[in-house]
Amino acid sequence: MSSTIVNEYIPSTGSLPGEILQEALEERQMTQAQLAERMGRPKKTINEIIKGKAAITPETALQLEKVLGISASFWNSLESAYRESLARSDERERLSQYLPWLKNLPIRFMIDHHWIKDCEDKVDLLREALSFFQIASLEQWPQVRPQGLFRLSAKFEVDEFALAAWLQKGKIEASKIRCKPYSEEKFRDILNEIRQVTLDPDPSNFLPRIRQLCSEAGVAFVLVRATPKSRVSGVARWLSKDQALIQLSARGLKDDQLWFTFFHEAAHILLHEKDKVFLEGRDHIGKEEDEANRFSADFLIPPKEFVRISEGPFNARVIREFAHSIGITPSIVLGRLQREKKIGYGGPLESLRVVYQWDE
Repeated sequence: MSSTIVNEYIPSTGSLPGEILQEALEERQMTQAQLAERMGRPKKTINEIIKGKAAITPETALQLEKVLGISASFWNSLESAYRESLARSDERERLSQYLPWLKNLPIRFMIDHHWIKDCEDKVDLLREALSFFQIASLEQWPQVRPQGLFRLSAKFEVDEFALAAWLQKGKIEASKIRCKPYSEEKFRDILNEIRQVTLDPDPSNFLPRIRQLCSEAGVAFVLVRATPKSRVSGVARWLSKDQALIQLSARGLKDDQLWFTFFHEAAHILLHEKDKVFLEGRDHIGKEEDEANRFSADFLIPPKEFVRISEGPFNARVIREFAHSIGITPSIVLGRLQREKKIGYGGPLESLRVVYQWDE
């Protein structure tokens, strides 16, 4: 082996630096003692490096470069790759005991929707999950457990892990959006423009528009399909003091629910504390939820306008004309009348409602 060949050699992961050093010595017909003498180092040090008991330090790499004619960068890279391989081996052994934790996550859903890569090796799959949650180990799991201000189902138990995955995906998607610093004044202004967007029945048009408008006010807007058993419609939270997040799941895929939820979450951004952790919706509504519900309902249909429609008659023509007069889609009027128990669910009026389809 010539020095030129060694200089061009790219070490493979896990190559023991001492073995490569021993090869270089044999090629040059040089003993460990001779190398030690030329480097001005104890023979014991060289022997320990060759046996893998001691590391090649940057200083040692420079000395090897002078004596053997093999670049210091080669020795440093070799040592770094070897130490990394040892660390990964230790990590694999440590992670293997946590494999049962994977069963808590909606792994198949996350793989099918390309949130994480599929891996045959379970430890690699666990690494994928940890990377998704942006944590080094399960010791940091409490830091990514569900937080925020959101409405949950009052009828069904919520799966904490499914909810955590959904929230994390929202955070990941929000990180891709370039937002200006948050401005309450600007956000209030753009909400009026977004209200007009409700007339657009095509999500491929209005979703990018909402995202762009919100980003101008310092609010990241994302739509993330709900994970199984997360039972979540939306969340509002602060990612930093200058950036908020509104994340919707479009649960139910009905347009009036999507719009009501959007303005509900917008109310949390405008009205409530930035650092408050608020999990609500199963046992009681609570003050903040009442305020957010009222804000959304009244923003979409002002109280004085709702009086005009609340007494009926309730038919498709009346609802369409009323919706047109106040500049919103008829399905929002239908949904409000149903929530106020002015009319029941089902029946021919359901034809006013737009139901979306997921398009990945």
